[in-house]
Amino acid sequence: MAVTEADTSTSDSNDELRAELASWLEQQWDPELTVGEWWDRLATAGWATPTWPEEWMGRGLARDAGVVVAGELKKAGALGPPAGLGLLLAGPTIIAHGDDEQKARYLPAIAKGQEAWCQLFSEPGAGSDLASLQCRAVKDGEEWIVNGQKVWTSGGQYADQGMLIARTDVDVPKHAGISYFAIDMHQPGIDVRPLKEMTGRALFNEVFLDDARVPDAALIGGLNKGWGAAMTTLANERAGLGGGGTGAASAAFPGTVMGHLEMRAGDFVKGGATAGMATGGRSLEFLQHLAGELGKLDDRAIRQRMMELYTLDQISKWSVQRAKSAKAQGGRPGGEANIAKLTMSKMMRLTRDIGLDVLGPYGTLMGDASPGGGMLQEIALFAPAVSIYGGSDEVQKNIIGERVLGLPKEPNDDKTRPFKDLKVGTQNG
Repeated sequence: MAVTEADTSTSDSNDELRAELASWLEQQWDPELTVGEWWDRLATAGWATPTWPEEWMGRGLARDAGVVVAGELKKAGALGPPAGLGLLLAGPTIIAHGDDEQKARYLPAIAKGQEAWCQLFSEPGAGSDLASLQCRAVKDGEEWIVNGQKVWTSGGQYADQGMLIARTDVDVPKHAGISYFAIDMHQPGIDVRPLKEMTGRALFNEVFLDDARVPDAALIGGLNKGWGAAMTTLANERAGLGGGGTGAASAAFPGTVMGHLEMRAGDFVKGGATAGMATGGRSLEFLQHLAGELGKLDDRAIRQRMMELYTLDQISKWSVQRAKSAKAQGGRPGGEANIAKLTMSKMMRLTRDIGLDVLGPYGTLMGDASPGGGMLQEIALFAPAVSIYGGSDEVQKNIIGERVLGLPKEPNDDKTRPFKDLKVGTQNG
């Protein structure tokens, strides 16, 4: 394939970017800094969120240039930007739907890791059909009073802020009466209860809101326009889960609860597998290393499935890049993010199956008693969750069928009938 002038220009631009960042890191990176001090430097220079707008803690770079930045941070052995849902979900949603005051309030704190975020979307009766949510927000002067229950809230026990969608109008169809808020998680009206999984961990939570309050200034995107903002959040979630992330995020966790901000930055720069390793390139490297140790690297069946995992990972990344490129050029992406999420589920199951085949009898052991320290066993136990969170596989297939392929939707009148007249639960009215 011929190399075009645009390809050469992009390569030259990336080389200049690498040189600029390498020079900056040589002067600024110091493992003796606290995590908070380092993240402040990284964000102020625009390197924590390089694809964000320049006026809002970024550098206005394209996504492929953002990947270059992530690679240089890793190459230099520097701590990457804050992990968590602030950078992945809240920031992009606020950039797209927030006003300037909201951007000034929330974006610097996200980029610098000063606040951790969680996502208050799903409810016991509103998961696959998210627009049927029952959580209510009622106006009270310059505030909103919120009552309801959320579930499957990742990291809720560590969050400072929550991305909350709540019903603010029951007299309109269900999608039209939802608003999107940024809510303070440190208040008496919010009770977070961790849900223990079969892995032994508690990544998810149920959250009870009992007369919790949120200021009107924290209403993102306008009254009763929360569904559009929520779709932006979910699109970023599916893209990130499906291979659209840069891989730059660090092992340090943002916010005031975990206490990482006051710890030494260099202590979070480690190699090898981490608890955050799930699928794709990182897990493939780990699988290859472990297969070599156990004499399984020459097994043709295992090698074939490793190549399948690598192929799926690359295709998923390219699909998400294509969707983001279309959006950047003013176009409307198709089903790339949904396909990427489905691919993520398949990759997780494939990682589970390869890992257990590599381990053989060791797969029945946990912890240090097993090669790999039990990482693959934990992935195997966690694998079913990936087909559910971020929108279940069945939801993704429905979206692709209806919105991309044009297949007929199941007949209903929920888009024209007032929410209070729908038979969804017992809390309407």
